[in-house]
Amino acid sequence: MNTGAMLQGQRILITGASSGLGDHFARLAARCGAKVVIAARRKARLEALAADLPALGAQQVTVIELDVSSEASVVSAFDTMAATGELPDVVINNAGIASEGLAMKQSIASFDDVIATNLRGVWLVATEAARRWKAAKRGGAIVNIASIQGERVMAGVAAYSASKAAVIHLTKSLALEWARFGIRVNGLMPGYIRTEMTEAAWDTPLGQELIQRIPMQRLGKPEELDGALLLLATPASSWMTGSLIAVDGGHLVSGL
Repeated sequence: MNTGAMLQGQRILITGASSGLGDHFARLAARCGAKVVIAARRKARLEALAADLPALGAQQVTVIELDVSSEASVVSAFDTMAATGELPDVVINNAGIASEGLAMKQSIASFDDVIATNLRGVWLVATEAARRWKAAKRGGAIVNIASIQGERVMAGVAAYSASKAAVIHLTKSLALEWARFGIRVNGLMPGYIRTEMTEAAWDTPLGQELIQRIPMQRLGKPEELDGALLLLATPASSWMTGSLIAVDGGHLVSGL
């Protein structure tokens, strides 16, 4: 996909940027000429990524160590950005973790970790961005990364599915509240994408069975999310808020 300068000069904050889709989105933003702010808990991995981004076209690269589940960490991250005189123009709320195991066997600590990162983290980052945009009397765009598992379920990932369903409704609720401030909140619902986090699962018998349930009968590639993400992150979607876009090879419309 020829992305050109679709985000030229825009400051893009990407959470969970140390691996998987976050790493991919950071590279995409760089190729689009953005000022890229990459944030995650694993600072060493962020610094390795940051070294690659200028050559891809990033106008500026900022590395921020961030735990999205911590209010203090989120506030500190925005203070760091504000200290340079620039708030982000776009926030890509990508940080997330998965958990596996049947619900009756999942520990409370594991459940709480998933909800803290996948839901509270999205809420903390989005609300902090919105407060600062409102105070500055300007708008902004938020893209929350949800999942098709927020719409349909499978056994063994109850906490993850619940967290992503909540993100879908949170996206709509925040869009309603903040539209009058010029703050747009939309969401992307990826289907099964081959990433670092999911790599090992797809070569198992269960993984192969899951792939066959996708109408296109293949996994998605990270770059196949680019079009939808750029739509939601740019003025091309200036009259869109509260929208969720599924990119899933037809999975959500598969037969039961």
